[in-house]
Amino acid sequence: MSVMVAATIGVVILALLFDYTNGFHDSANSISTVVATGVLRPRWAVAWAAFFNFVAFLFFGTAVANTIAQTVKLGIASTTLVFSALLGAVAWNYASWWLGLPTSSSHALIGGLTGAGIAAGGLNAIQWGTVRKAGLFMVISPVAGLVLAALLMLVTRAILRLTKSDGTGRPVKGLQLLSSAAVSLGHGSNDAQKTMGVITALLISNGYLQQSSNKLQIPIWVVLAAHTMIAAGTLSGGWRIVRTLGTRITPLRPADGFAAEAAAATALFTSTALGAPVSTTHTVAGAITGVGVAKGSVRWNTFGSMTMAWVATIPAAAVMAAAVYRIVKLPRPISAILVAAALVALATSVVAATRRTIGPADLEREIKEYGRRSEPTTART
Repeated sequence: MSVMVAATIGVVILALLFDYTNGFHDSANSISTVVATGVLRPRWAVAWAAFFNFVAFLFFGTAVANTIAQTVKLGIASTTLVFSALLGAVAWNYASWWLGLPTSSSHALIGGLTGAGIAAGGLNAIQWGTVRKAGLFMVISPVAGLVLAALLMLVTRAILRLTKSDGTGRPVKGLQLLSSAAVSLGHGSNDAQKTMGVITALLISNGYLQQSSNKLQIPIWVVLAAHTMIAAGTLSGGWRIVRTLGTRITPLRPADGFAAEAAAATALFTSTALGAPVSTTHTVAGAITGVGVAKGSVRWNTFGSMTMAWVATIPAAAVMAAAVYRIVKLPRPISAILVAAALVALATSVVAATRRTIGPADLEREIKEYGRRSEPTTART
């Protein structure tokens, strides 16, 4: 096996690992409300979300993958560049997960590609249209989720008053299951495509895939592998971030969860159709906040912390990726030692952190306690 083939296989594996961390990190987007409202227990919720993450490839095209694949000009993309971008994105995903911050894996990847691309070829190496589109939708997606959810929550509350329902009955829970499935479809369709785009760019740059037009042809094995890994990551559950979204922005009932998820799914489907690599995290967080706005009950300090993390994601991942690229470009023995040390340190940190983090049983206890504390406030709203 040649060095080029081995390196390509290694970076494809790293890309799929990023996809796994994407599912792990962003599973909260799909399940936080359905767990917080008690419609599904945590383990059943991640299985529900993982299924719809996987089957999303049957419903959507690959427009987002094309956008991501061309963040860095294809003539400059290389194995080293893609490796550096992915490692920077994975490192940021881990750091934000440990802090319980629902940041964007999508923006971490774009930041990684931008940082590594600039380190490799300067500012001219980047297709700035892609970065501008990501920056624009960094604002649009949470605002759209917030506004849509607030409006839908007002409509939902009016219907509940007319029907004299408390928003927790079986029909409402059924609707929330459907809206949760829709968010999972939106997450799988938009986020898995980002990994597809990176792998496709790598295959083209190394001569294993031909580009016949501006629209890249994504191999079916890349599509299936990306959706499989994001589904596997979702099954693992990112319980810290589920706790943040589900319990630390606003108290949620099934009717509230339905309004948030339906609004988020609408925004996600629209952006995916436009080929925009939006953040599922931003959209869902904005939607949950919109529900809180309609109810007059939002923890704005939590939303403020999330917003600061969102702004930091692209530059932080870019700096990490640029640093990795510079290290890889050092003389071979030194770079090999430093990269190996970094990978071992990251793997050790992840293993140690996952052993100390909260689990689904801990989360269920916290949600029950949070619900008891929030009952008077919920009743007033």
